[in-house]
Amino acid sequence: MAEMELRVKNHYIQEAYLRNWESTPGKVFLYQKLVSHENVPLWSERQINGIAYRKQLYSRPFSENREDEIERWFADEFESPAWPVIQNVINEERLTPDNWTKLALFLALHDLRTPARLLEHLDRYTKFVDKEFYKILLDATQKIEQGHQRNVPINDASLTLPLKITTEIKEDEEFGILKAETAASRASWLWAIEHQLRNTVNILHKHKWRIMHSAKGLWWFTTDKPVIRLNFFSKERYNFNGGWDCKGSEILMPLSPEHMLYTKVGHYPPPRGSRFSEEQTILLRRIIAQHAHRYVYANTADDEVTRLVTRIVDRKKFKYEEVQWERWHSEQTESEKYFFRGND
Repeated sequence: MAEMELRVKNHYIQEAYLRNWESTPGKVFLYQKLVSHENVPLWSERQINGIAYRKQLYSRPFSENREDEIERWFADEFESPAWPVIQNVINEERLTPDNWTKLALFLALHDLRTPARLLEHLDRYTKFVDKEFYKILLDATQKIEQGHQRNVPINDASLTLPLKITTEIKEDEEFGILKAETAASRASWLWAIEHQLRNTVNILHKHKWRIMHSAKGLWWFTTDKPVIRLNFFSKERYNFNGGWDCKGSEILMPLSPEHMLYTKVGHYPPPRGSRFSEEQTILLRRIIAQHAHRYVYANTADDEVTRLVTRIVDRKKFKYEEVQWERWHSEQTESEKYFFRGND
């Protein structure tokens, strides 16, 4: 049997999802928030299979299974099951409880796996480690004791959290020094995503979800941060710091130019088939556009987006980001080698 091709082109927005915004077959319009030159067109029509991805964004080079195992897990467990359900949504069909579960999982995946969420993780990981350090050390101590008892290596290559444990015990002394090292990295991000998708995600199944329609004559676009966790206080006062289980937070994700997956945590949803008012739709379009990280995707060159999102023309910043992505896999692999292969 032929070996499966390694998936190195990791789409952080599902291609099938973006096809709901096709402008022409296989293409969508793209608005770029950061550009290298003022002559770059405001909108460009692009092939869907050539956007919304980064090479080896989710690779695990030292996995005991396949380097692309988590990418395949995303596709098999979250994307493929949801795709026919999204088509049911677009066809205005009634959804089953299982359908709602699959949509919530699809939303969770697209909330967690974007480059914008990666940057958030890298920024917050140190705070997480500081908060959880005692627990990490305690768990490490238990693993070390178990390893000594079973005469097996302390560091297991199957461990997905980048955590390197070393000990220093002087001869004839009962106690010694335990050292735990970790790093904010691809590996720690993938570990966090997997933990949330296997555990924390169950919170989303408690909420009452609804498919909300845009006002007639107005349409949703989507972005490279398609899931919004909104804390809304007024038209001019809101933020994107809502949580999966924070009462009052609104969680929303456009599924097509007309359909949006929506819930307000702790509240009963509007009746089936509800539409947002024209005023609400205009406001939500503004919120969606403002929430974008680098890209907005639409089925038309929407002039309103260019007024809602300030474009940054900065050649130096643009080039810096591209170089960082070019170095991404090699730099992360070196870090992972230290944690998962030691000094081999």
